[in-house]
Amino acid sequence: MGMHYLIQGIFALVGLLAILASAFNWDWFFQSQNTRFIVSNVGRKQARLFYALLGILMIATAIYFFLEVQKIS
Repeated sequence: MGMHYLIQGIFALVGLLAILASAFNWDWFFQSQNTRFIVSNVGRKQARLFYALLGILMIATAIYFFLEVQKIS
């Protein structure tokens, strides 16, 4: 049962990281190898929006699964 909480925590932390990176426009985040593809294709402004939405989606997923695990327990 503890593994569920670990995975939910990882989802929430990664979502928070994506939201903070998009809000503060962190250069190290948007110049990394994994994000360079999106930034080069759609531009930095749209990439920031994309990662903000992705972060919100990841946090929402973590909350949803947390509530679902609570129902089972």
